[in-house]
Amino acid sequence: MKKLLTGNEAVALGVYEAGIHFAAAYPGTPSTEILENIAPYKKEVIAEWAPNEKVALESALGASIAGARSLVTMKHVGLNVAADPFFTIGYTGINGGMILVNADDPSLHSSQNEQDNRYYAKFAKVAMVEPSNSQEAKDMVKSAIEISEKFDTLVMMRLTTRICHSKSIVETGEREEVPIKPYKRDLQKFYTAPAVSQQLHVKVEKKLKKLEKFSNETELNYIEWNDKKIGVISAGVAYQYAKEVFGDKASYLKLGFTYPLPMEKIKKFADEVETLYVVEELEPFMEEQIKAAGIDCIGKEKITNIWELNPGIVEKSIFEEEKPTIEYDESIVVNRPPTLCAGCPHRAFFYELGKRKNVMIPGDIGCYTLGGAPPLNAMDTCICMGASVSLGHGFKRVYDKYNKDTRVVSVIGDSTFFHSGMTSLLDITYNKSNTITCILDNRVTGMTGHQDNPGTGYTLQGETTNMASIPDIVKALGIKHVKTVNPLELDELKKAFDWAFELDEPSVIISRWPCALKVLSKHDKEEFEYDLRKCEANQDKCIGCKMCVNTGCPAIQFNKTIKKSSIDKSQCIGCEVCMQVCPVKAISKVGE
Repeated sequence: MKKLLTGNEAVALGVYEAGIHFAAAYPGTPSTEILENIAPYKKEVIAEWAPNEKVALESALGASIAGARSLVTMKHVGLNVAADPFFTIGYTGINGGMILVNADDPSLHSSQNEQDNRYYAKFAKVAMVEPSNSQEAKDMVKSAIEISEKFDTLVMMRLTTRICHSKSIVETGEREEVPIKPYKRDLQKFYTAPAVSQQLHVKVEKKLKKLEKFSNETELNYIEWNDKKIGVISAGVAYQYAKEVFGDKASYLKLGFTYPLPMEKIKKFADEVETLYVVEELEPFMEEQIKAAGIDCIGKEKITNIWELNPGIVEKSIFEEEKPTIEYDESIVVNRPPTLCAGCPHRAFFYELGKRKNVMIPGDIGCYTLGGAPPLNAMDTCICMGASVSLGHGFKRVYDKYNKDTRVVSVIGDSTFFHSGMTSLLDITYNKSNTITCILDNRVTGMTGHQDNPGTGYTLQGETTNMASIPDIVKALGIKHVKTVNPLELDELKKAFDWAFELDEPSVIISRWPCALKVLSKHDKEEFEYDLRKCEANQDKCIGCKMCVNTGCPAIQFNKTIKKSSIDKSQCIGCEVCMQVCPVKAISKVGE
């Protein structure tokens, strides 16, 4: 049977077919859909959202040590969070086969950097495979599990956004049922006291020699002979781009097993071609190693290491040729920056916070990062998951010491708070910082597509579970002053800010209202009351002051000719923020 699948869907199918028993992740684009597509296999696979990537990796390792085949997925920056256990697994190895799927994000489609995580495999001394289409994404799950168990190593599968989200034909198969391997207590393997780790490091170096020998023998690395004037070494989606550009005018060494590199095979291929190109996305990971082995090749001196590749970039870089494109009038193209949705509870929060003067606002990773964009302009920084709270602490401590009168309001989402904000808040109470922490609880992990988290009351596979209480957690961490507000009530929000700004101790404001796009759960329906009528602007009353426009709601349109506002009913969800800011009461609710 054949199916049209994205790379993420194909990996999930590969998990099923490879007999994997346990999978864990923290949602992060472009890898999120892998776990979502594994979740329906409830009878065969335990699938879980973890609070963060470190926990997910440690859980998967625990399952592997227990003898299960396991998999953990994360986006590229997620591996930064999971790096601590990741490097140690490079030493210990595994019991049941274990895969770490890492999804890089060239061009930063939804990320704060575009780091090339292939270096992580080399740095941590683990094997790595790279699929170049959906069929390979599925098949390499099984190959990776077999390599993992044969060589006692974690195998990293490196994907990129284009592989994760592009679709291609996949031939499906049946599940291979694999028994759980016996667990044997082994302190010389999993007990990484320094004396043990010293010996494990020796074993790892020997293991890498065996893996390099395997890389020269495996069918995952193969040669396609065509014209030998040009030779191309490539992997992943870059291989597809190279094929499109060179066609049969070049020969290819296509690498699916990319660490350790098959240097013997590379040398033989290089000897057969006149000019050798290394086509790879982002950094010169393969090129550096190939040149270090004394093999002459052309790579990043021609092909950029910035942003996502495509066939046009490869062709222009190597042949200095550019295909013609359709001409159009660029002056009529409207700039469409990302914006918070109509009715988003974060919009009201930032609208009110943005009025405060002499305030430094560290932000965090989530949809609410858009609170820093015009017209809200209510954010100063965005660094990484959980950084807003601890960054704000450091800023405030310095300003307090040097008598600079600036308040710090750190903003973090509910899922991000569970991910890594709790330890940051503990730092504030421990080190006696006077910051205001605002936790934007929209009742779901919003940015990555509405995944459950410890605060929603549901697991990935739909089971009801304990609902973590953010107010209780905050108080347990030592915060004495806590308020929960409805952000769509601007007066309530203003009073909460006034209260917090007057305190001389750390405080937490919890902004609690469901995401505007969320399918309401049973818990949501019991807690929140909705007036589903739309808002409408009376143009006879409208004075054209643009106060409603300044909320940044995309449902509000301002006609420059007549200098009046109107509201698009197809977008409006009746949040009433515009009603509250209109000075002449020109906006009202309509409908049943």
